[in-house]
Amino acid sequence: MIEARHLRVLRAVATTGSFSAAGRALGCTQPAVSQQMKALESAVGTPLLVRGGREMRLTEAGEALVRHAAGILAGLTAAEEEVAAIAGLRAGRVRLVSFPSAGSTLVPTALAALRAAHPGTRVFLEEAEPPRSVALLRDGDCDVALAFRYENPGKPGDPESLVGAAADAEEWADLVVRPLLTDRLVALVPERHALARGAAVGVGDLAHEPWIAGCPRCRRQLVRACESAGFTPRIDFATDDHPSVVGLVAAGLGVAVLPQLALTSVRPRGVRALVLEPAVRREVVALTLPDLARVPAVAATLDELERAVVRR
Repeated sequence: MIEARHLRVLRAVATTGSFSAAGRALGCTQPAVSQQMKALESAVGTPLLVRGGREMRLTEAGEALVRHAAGILAGLTAAEEEVAAIAGLRAGRVRLVSFPSAGSTLVPTALAALRAAHPGTRVFLEEAEPPRSVALLRDGDCDVALAFRYENPGKPGDPESLVGAAADAEEWADLVVRPLLTDRLVALVPERHALARGAAVGVGDLAHEPWIAGCPRCRRQLVRACESAGFTPRIDFATDDHPSVVGLVAAGLGVAVLPQLALTSVRPRGVRALVLEPAVRREVVALTLPDLARVPAVAATLDELERAVVRR
């Protein structure tokens, strides 16, 4: 195997014309140079130098290797410098995937702080809901994925109430999971609705209402919450866009549930947000792969996402 240190010695010998001079240039002894040249010739299987008295000249194979050595060593030096920059957070790239409500609340604060602390680190942002965001992480198409998992509604102490969260925990068992916050869902009703004057509403109180549902995972959670209250919701509209949900509710076309995190990024005009009973919560997390968690730029991004929860 050809080693970079052997190439450096060969180039020094070719430049200076002798083992002694090469040793002085490299800061080592003449015997050390001789030993490394023997190792290199053994590795390539052919002589590289012709020794004649005090003169030293390259064989044809030696000339070929010296010609390539310059490019190889230059590329290696550039690679070492780039890796050192990345390790020191003077450079780096992070591909982040976020679901919309985190993308409009936590992500801007986190990325602004990351840029201020490490201006050489670039972050590329893409939007995707789980489980697609998790699939992108596993496929190597992103470095950090923001995701969430719900607690299933149910009676206190009912083991079925944690089925959904347990399934996600098993699905994420091989990932690094950084918990960020617990987000409670609230009910949205038109501001002139009969229940709008209250502070809280039971899911069962909305049994006869038309519903506006969200993303597929949120829709499944809505159906489970309603079924645990004894009814199947009539879903008239479904949209992933939170302002559209608010607009449809404000127009009197139905009721909805949204995470509190989503409400901070929209103007809930014409609607009332009520505490939903029984409580439905989701855990918001940042996910990455174990090897990626040791990359300085990825670790810094995870830290800033965690701090963004405190700052919001």
